[in-house]
Amino acid sequence: AWCIISFSRSEEAVAAMSSVLVLVVFLLGCLAGHYWGDGGVGDSSIYILYALMFQVGISIGCSDNLRQIVRLFRPRMLLIPLSTILGSLLFSALVSFCIAEWGLMDCLAVGSGMGYYSLSSILIAELKADTLGEQLATQLATIALLANILRELAAVTLAPLFRRLFGPFGPIGAAGVTSIDVALPSIAHVSGREMIPVALFHGFLIDLSVPFLVPLFC
Repeated sequence: AWCIISFSRSEEAVAAMSSVLVLVVFLLGCLAGHYWGDGGVGDSSIYILYALMFQVGISIGCSDNLRQIVRLFRPRMLLIPLSTILGSLLFSALVSFCIAEWGLMDCLAVGSGMGYYSLSSILIAELKADTLGEQLATQLATIALLANILRELAAVTLAPLFRRLFGPFGPIGAAGVTSIDVALPSIAHVSGREMIPVALFHGFLIDLSVPFLVPLFC
């Protein structure tokens, strides 16, 4: 039992470090862009978006967990991802009343990333450019990137708190899309291994929803 707990904690530490690494790389990119410009990267962002969308399809189609998710599916399990989506959007809508610069749809676009920082930020940068202008769209995409990175980091590091406050489903909802991968070790550790199928199904559906929800609010 001690070995299992130690292994689970080591997985949580690796997941937390991966989130921190993403944040560090982002900050380094900000510094590089400030001092050396974009080097033409901005012109290729649409192709990066296409590549990410293709990767989403590939990751879902060839997932080793897909067969297990289908086999263990129960209709009531739909309530968990639905609650996550509605809760995230409701909180994002409430935040819009506290921020004068960004409107309701802008905050909903950020919140609908559900922890999928790479895809949601690029979608927002591309789709919001027509209505907000390139500069404001980039700012909103940056906010989305940071918000979703911090959501992933919080899901990994604060899972015990979410479990204590909201029960075994709390860490799953907080993780958003990352309940299928990065946050899964933390969820299994604090909520129990019996929650793994639920977490996988939840992350799978949230993963599917992001490419539709973000454009909907853009």
